[in-house]
Amino acid sequence: MVRAGVNAERLTQAAAELADEVGFDQLTVSALARRFGVKDASLYSHVRNVREVRTRVAVLALAELADRVAAAMAGRAGRDALAAFADAHRDYARRHPGRYTAMLLPLDPETAAASAAQRHSDLTRAILRGYDLTEPAQTDAIRLLHSTIHGYVTLEAAGGFGHTARPSEASWIAALDALHTLLTNWP
Repeated sequence: MVRAGVNAERLTQAAAELADEVGFDQLTVSALARRFGVKDASLYSHVRNVREVRTRVAVLALAELADRVAAAMAGRAGRDALAAFADAHRDYARRHPGRYTAMLLPLDPETAAASAAQRHSDLTRAILRGYDLTEPAQTDAIRLLHSTIHGYVTLEAAGGFGHTARPSEASWIAALDALHTLLTNWP
């Protein structure tokens, strides 16, 4: 990349791309500076530390994923909305592994409130309206959905399903069917 034109938006986008290439845990100010062809000190006029860089990537990823999930779910309900929601997460994790990992970064309450974190909760609750769940079952179901989807996506990315002949896609569909059945018949 060229040296000129470093600004907060370009820095955040470059950090997100770098996280996808090398892994979120390998994202450093030094690596980002190398990407821009500048010294580390040049970036400190734009960011305080690596924590801020990583937080920016997390906030960007939350917004990107929320946009994709919302678009995928538009006009859908029940099993179709559930599948669109889950597939959008899985696709995002495959395309942007560093950004997906970034979304697990704990955010301070102020940053979380200003990010798309609440939008993710609202999108999940939109799915659950199709299943007629009320509180506290709704909160329990949100946690179950996110845990199941994240767990599956994380294990799949790590190669955790390569030891059997059954394709992971078949198990993914079966898992979504099982979630749909559970949500339909919530205890």
